[in-house]
Order: sequence, then structure tokens, then C-alpha cells
Amino acid sequence: MKSIHLLAVAASAAALSPPSGSVTLDLLDNLAAELARIFQVSCRVREDGLTASFAFDPARGQYHSTSILQRLESLPADPDTRVLGVTALDLYVPVLTFVFGEAQWNGRCALVSLNRLQEEFYGMPPNLGLALQRLQKEAVHELGHTLGLKHCSDWQCVMASSYSVERIDLKGVEFCSACLQKAGLSSPQPSGRSAAELEPTSEDSA
Repeated sequence: MKSIHLLAVAASAAALSPPSGSVTLDLLDNLAAELARIFQVSCRVREDGLTASFAFDPARGQYHSTSILQRLESLPADPDTRVLGVTALDLYVPVLTFVFGEAQWNGRCALVSLNRLQEEFYGMPPNLGLALQRLQKEAVHELGHTLGLKHCSDWQCVMASSYSVERIDLKGVEFCSACLQKAGLSSPQPSGRSAAELEPTSEDSA
């Protein structure tokens, strides 16, 4: 992997220009910076987004994540570039009630959803810093799958399986030493400003 491209995925074109709702340009920029630190590759936010209306299931009121991944794969990108879709849409696969994200194992594309990572989804007051921490962990997790990593038994490793936000909150944002070795990655530099320190901008709080 030589680089990571992030792009917004939304229900309509109107929500993509500029990104509106929960997935703002500030959020994508912050996520890109953390992914660049973890994977030690260039990471940029693409201006072209993806409209996912084709993946909507009216019976479930959710979006089929595998269909979105297939569409992401058709976007032009270098073979050594990972493409990460970031959305506020509620995602599902047929065998599960919902998913936080999905990835092509040992492939090129991954997808993460902010929808159920936000405190508001559970009737709690908004917490931008916590939502971004969770999003960072799930983005690293799904990108880890594209590098051939499976779920890790180390509950602190970012590759640990997460079926609830409580489990996400328990684990870290980085790979354990075993997963680093399997993926051929080096230990990242210590992070600077934490996601919890981020203050919502006027755009985020609108």
C-alpha cells in the first residue's frame, strides 16, 4: 500500500457538494491525518464523492455495504492505493442487523459508517471527539482487512472484533505487534492532539 484515498459516501449528490451532515471535510481531514500516522503512507481526501442511492433497501431503511464497496472498486485509482469510503448512512449486510463498516479482504476498498458511532444514535448528547475516535479505530480496522489481517484475539488491538460501540471504546487505534508483523507495517509515531480534544466547528455543530 502506497497511499490511501478517502471520499464521502452519501445518499444524494446534494449531500456531497460540499459534504453535509455528519461527514464534513474537517472530519475527513482529521481522519486522513490519523491514517497517515498509523500506516505511514500519504493520505488525501478526494473531492469526488459517491452517491449510494442504488444500495438503499427500503424494507430495512439501510444501505447495503457490499454493493457500495463494489462501486468504490470501480473508481479510478492506482492499484497500490486503498480507497476508503466514509459515510453517515446506516449500513448492513444480509446476515447482520447492521455493520460499522466492511472491507475487501486483501483487496483495495473499505467502507466505514459514522451512523452508529455517534452518541446521538443512542439518545446521548453529541460528543464529536468520541465519535471521531471510534471512526478512526473502525477505519484502521477495515483498512487492516485490506492488508490481509483477520480479527485479532488481543482485545486492545485495533483488529479485535467489535459488535458494539462499547467494544470499540475498549480497544486502541493501533495494531498489536503480531498484526504489525503480519501486515508488514512499522510502529507508528506517537499521536499528537487526541480526537477527544477536538472542538466542534460551527459547521460541525450546525
